[in-house]
Amino acid sequence: MSNTNDKTAKNFNDNQLYSKVAELIELARKKVATTVNLAMVHTYFEIGRMIVEDEQQGKERAEYGKTVLNDLAVRLTEKFGRGFSEPNLRNMRKFFLVYSTRTFPIQQRPSTELQKSENHTSTIQQKVSAESFGFTLSWSHYLILMRIDNPAERSFYEIEALSQNWSEAQLKRQYHSSLYERLALSRNKEEVMKLGNEGHRVVKPEDILKNPLTLEFLGMDEKDAYSESDMEHAILSKLQQFIMELGKGFLFEARQKRFTFDDKHYFVDLVFYNRLLQCFVLIDLKTDELEHKDLGQMQMYVNYYDRNLKLDTEKPTIGILLCKKKNNALVELTLPKEANIYASEYSLYLPDKQLLQQKLTEWLQEFENLAED
Repeated sequence: MSNTNDKTAKNFNDNQLYSKVAELIELARKKVATTVNLAMVHTYFEIGRMIVEDEQQGKERAEYGKTVLNDLAVRLTEKFGRGFSEPNLRNMRKFFLVYSTRTFPIQQRPSTELQKSENHTSTIQQKVSAESFGFTLSWSHYLILMRIDNPAERSFYEIEALSQNWSEAQLKRQYHSSLYERLALSRNKEEVMKLGNEGHRVVKPEDILKNPLTLEFLGMDEKDAYSESDMEHAILSKLQQFIMELGKGFLFEARQKRFTFDDKHYFVDLVFYNRLLQCFVLIDLKTDELEHKDLGQMQMYVNYYDRNLKLDTEKPTIGILLCKKKNNALVELTLPKEANIYASEYSLYLPDKQLLQQKLTEWLQEFENLAED
């Protein structure tokens, strides 16, 4: 019997040792991969800098693009293999021009114009080091980011990609879903400015709102007839994507959560908990026009959670009516100002990015006009 116990103990110890060693190796491999990726990003930045510096030595843009970069690409490819084609070298040049503006202005102008600027040329000669820019993402991420013209928007996506550990595909999706514009349109001007400097911070209930919530991943067509139950099933089948779209700190708790009083049963469509705000978040789905009774019902749900389920250490419950079209006037007239209840629109397709950018520009202009008055 003791031999059996000794063998079991030995197997347990061997498994523990194996697990620890395997975990250490996996961690080391991840660190090596990260180090290699960052080294590549820094190298590409420096290559971009060298190309820009060389471009300032009296070369015409047309001549430079057709001969120098092409010759450089051929020679580098012969020596180092793939990764140094002419289009890739152009990306490295653009990478330097975009990200060097973090600390000093390098205007993206034609070479002939740049030659005329003694200030620009002297700035280039400072030989800015890539390490000073603190790059933290992969080259694939920066290929997406450097094509974003708005510096504040670019900074926002860079901060979020790092803090949320977004893959390249997730970064693309968030950009094409206009996350920056949707968050900005749900905030005041001061908070919009913070998005570019700090990313998306969740401090108060309004911080979790987006305008609109984009649910294109559900695969539903607005032209087809669908019920709230259909939408709920679709959300649950894509729960991970839905939570990502909701934003930071969300944990799923229940669907069709039932509570009873006066011998009547009531059901909340979706119940989440936000660990950053430390409160319940109740979501009711509305595929028809939002009515005042919907707001009253949500107020009842919120009251029930606050009075019966919320702990003393937790914050007040938030209620969100996710609807096809919200009516701000109806919400303001129906609910008291201190109510923790919001109507938020949803869209079943990716929004028109240019339209949202235009709306954001007009909205910020209104703020400036009011400030001047």
